[in-house]
Amino acid sequence: MALLEVGDQAPNVVARRRDGSQLELTSLRGRYVLVYFYPKDATPGCTAEARSMNDNLAALTETGADVIGVSTDSWASHVRFAEKYGLDFALAADSDNKIRKAYGAGRMLGVLPVVQRVSFLVGPDGRIAHVWPHVNAAHHAAEVLAEVRRRTAVKGAT
Repeated sequence: MALLEVGDQAPNVVARRRDGSQLELTSLRGRYVLVYFYPKDATPGCTAEARSMNDNLAALTETGADVIGVSTDSWASHVRFAEKYGLDFALAADSDNKIRKAYGAGRMLGVLPVVQRVSFLVGPDGRIAHVWPHVNAAHHAAEVLAEVRRRTAVKGAT
C-alpha cells in the first residue's frame, strides 16, 4: 500500500481527547492538522515522540495547527498513555487498521502488518500538505512546528 501523497484528500480520522471528548479531522477544516502514526503506546520511541508533540502543542496551536496521534492500541490503552504523560492532543484507536490502510501508513512483513512511524500534515483545505515518510521521534515535533510556521508565514505574507 502506497502512502498518500501531497495533494491527496485526507481520509477522516475520529479521535478522542484524554477527557473522552470526540474530535474528527473533518471538523478541523481551516486549520493544519498533523496526523501522525506511531507503533505502540508507552514504548520508548513512541513516548518520546508523544511527549515532544505535547511539549510543542501550545506553539503548534498558536500557529494554527492541531495534532492527532494514531496507533493500533485500544482506547483504554490511549487513556492510560495520555494520563501517564499528560498528553493534551487527541488519539485515535485504529485497532482494525482502517485508518492506517486509508493513509497507506504501513507495510506487510509476510502476512503481518508492520506499523510505520509516518506523519501527514493535513492542510486547511483537507488535503495532504506534507508527508514525513521516515520520522525521527526525538526531532519530529520541531520539524512539524517549523513546517507549519513556514506555511503560515507564507500565507500571512500574501
